[in-house]
Amino acid sequence: MEVPPLVWGLTIAGIVGLLAFDFIFHVRKAHVPTLREAALWSGLYVGLALLFGVGVLVFGGAAAGSEYFAGYVTEKALSVDNLFVFLIIMTSFRVPREDQQKVLLFGIVFSLIARTGLIFVGAALINSFAWVFYFFGLILLLTAGNMLKPESSDDSRGADNFIIRIARKLFHTTDHYDGDKLFTMVDGRRALTPMLLVMVAIGGTDILFALDSIPAIFGLTQNVFIVFTATAFSLLGLRQLYFLIDGLLDRLVYLSYGLAAILGFIGVKLILHALHENNVPFINGGEPVPVVEISTSLSLTVILGVLVVTVVGSLVSKKGKAQNAIANARRHATHYLDSEYTIDAAERERIFRMLLTERDQIIALGPKYRQMVRDEPALMELLERAKESHETAVDRGQAPPAGETQIVERG
Repeated sequence: MEVPPLVWGLTIAGIVGLLAFDFIFHVRKAHVPTLREAALWSGLYVGLALLFGVGVLVFGGAAAGSEYFAGYVTEKALSVDNLFVFLIIMTSFRVPREDQQKVLLFGIVFSLIARTGLIFVGAALINSFAWVFYFFGLILLLTAGNMLKPESSDDSRGADNFIIRIARKLFHTTDHYDGDKLFTMVDGRRALTPMLLVMVAIGGTDILFALDSIPAIFGLTQNVFIVFTATAFSLLGLRQLYFLIDGLLDRLVYLSYGLAAILGFIGVKLILHALHENNVPFINGGEPVPVVEISTSLSLTVILGVLVVTVVGSLVSKKGKAQNAIANARRHATHYLDSEYTIDAAERERIFRMLLTERDQIIALGPKYRQMVRDEPALMELLERAKESHETAVDRGQAPPAGETQIVERG
């Protein structure tokens, strides 16, 4: 599919315009987006991505359209995994709820810039060296194997990475936010705020994610325009999606298995393609190897099938429900007790109401899962402190009564 420079220019201008619109009308003024707002704009961005895909299908043909949709679905699924990391980083840095939108938008813009650079580098390598397909396939197979290790996510998703430790040693930093400012004055000295540090942490993890996602989409198409647009549209709307599925992220207990299967599948597809195009001297004497290649339509079917099974399995899993409720209860109790987390009284009340909802979910799951909470003394203590804090606020008239607030009985 040949894409004229005018179409390239209009596409890039449209994407930049959407990001600018997002900043000016939604992010510039700090606020906590409502569920309705997040759902509306998330749906709008998905709709735009699908509409663009229809345009590719009409003007570029069935093959190009299939490649775009396969790439978009894969990149969108991988971007949901990014949200886990964003959640952990922002929780670690105690980013105020009102300012999380700005951090997310920065992460999206930085990720788009980094991935665009890697897309053009990857395209140049593919055009010059056929062995790159072997390399990309190996990366995806190793990534898929790494995602199956339960302990692997803890290190990669931590916020206190090497860059942050260096920044804290070399520069004067403060532990407290000053609105959404990147720098502030402490005792007459200019200091870095956690807002700048969290953006550095997000940016660093974005680069690592790009090293996985770009080989994945090149395994589905080598058309640079399709690679770029599928990647860009998968990132647009990620901010809204974060607030839309914020409370469900830990529910997706099988997502890592599904993504591992998808990346492993694409890795095999890349290696088969590399064998088919082989010119490496020590493989079959530098001659192409007659192997079956996986079609784009089959790839799209497999990707969608794996995602449907993964998501449905996660949503119906009792373990997933319990893990999600416990993780959210821990997070909401921490946020409720953190005086810097939000200055919005309505947001604090929403957090506590969510805490009560999670209590009901844990109780409804039965004794086995209530025991999971009782087996964590630190969590029990945290929930008790949140309860006492809310009762104090009720006594002072700073919060409405919420009835019985015992999260999980101790007996």
